[in-house]
Amino acid sequence: MVEIAFNVEKPHPPLPRKPVYPESLRARQALEVSIKESMDLGVLRKLGHNEQVEVTTTVIITWHNEKSRMVGYFRALNTYIIPEIYPIPRIHETL
Repeated sequence: MVEIAFNVEKPHPPLPRKPVYPESLRARQALEVSIKESMDLGVLRKLGHNEQVEVTTTVIITWHNEKSRMVGYFRALNTYIIPEIYPIPRIHETL
């Protein structure tokens, strides 16, 4: 398992502002199914009514061969990740 450290100390880096995409009823239903499956697997969890979240991302539903897939835009998380002190070495450095 890979451990990733995040820096969520204030002041936070500015999050990109994205417009809300309109969605069809079909996409909304597929999104709800994807969220439920992710919650059952423990990937996502429901927040309490007093709980705040530090980082959010935009998600959309994409379709391929009549199957839906939830896609998230996680590039904004890169500003929060603390880089490793000892990154994975390059192959030519280890030979």
